[in-house]
Formats: sequence, C-alpha cells, structure tokens
Amino acid sequence: MMSERRKARKDALEILYEKEITGQPLDVIIKNRKVARAEEASEFTVELVEGVEKHLKQIDSIIRAHTDNWALERMPIVDRNLIRIGLYELLYEEDIPYSVSINEAVELAKIYGMEESSKFVNGVLGRIATELKEEKETGKGKRGEV
Repeated sequence: MMSERRKARKDALEILYEKEITGQPLDVIIKNRKVARAEEASEFTVELVEGVEKHLKQIDSIIRAHTDNWALERMPIVDRNLIRIGLYELLYEEDIPYSVSINEAVELAKIYGMEESSKFVNGVLGRIATELKEEKETGKGKRGEV
C-alpha cells in the first residue's frame, strides 16, 4: 500500500503534469480532480503544488544551474516535475530529511518516468542536496538559497 505522503507526491506530480499539458490554473485542476475522483486533494499535495508554483522561478533556476547539457524545457515532463517537487521539499520542507525527499522522487521516477529517469532525478537532486548540506555546515547561505 502506498503511504499517504507518497500518494500526495504522486498526486502532485499528476497535477503539475496536467498543468503543463493543459495550461489550466492549479485551482481548476484540483477542483476537477475532486469531482472526477470524489476525493479532496490532501493538504500535503496542495502544499507541494502551490509551493512549486510559488517558487517556480527559483526552483527552475537552481535546476538549470545543476543540469549540464540538459535544457529544462527539453527534459521529460515527469522528470522535470519530480525534480521540482523534490527540490521544493529540499528547500522548504525542513521536517523532511533530504534523503527521504530524494528517495521519494527516485521511486516515483522508477514508476512514472522513462528507463533512465530515476538515475537522472537522483543525480540532480543529489548534487543540489550535497551543495545545500555544505552551505548549511559552513554557515553560507540558508535553506531556500543555492
């Protein structure tokens, strides 16, 4: 059985994917999903998608800085959004260990991504997490800045 948080991350991935494909606002997608599924999006799902959207420029800028030879726009949509969700967690969800956020993104990449997605997602988030840890240890920067 899928844990509540993993289900929330999966739902967040689906919502962000749908937003990219349809261009509809998040609130419309969330409302339509509620009607179609007869269930509310979890609090954590909403927190993830709204957090990614609110910090999208910063998140995408950090991803671009850590993906040599990979234009963000050319990444598979699933990979791009799993990295966005994972990075949002690394930056803003202080109660979630980096290893958990990365592992969850990798596990979802294995299910919903392409053959190499899990390695790619792991590599990008791992590099960013290492940098965040170093900055934290040296007192340079703070969570939310890379």
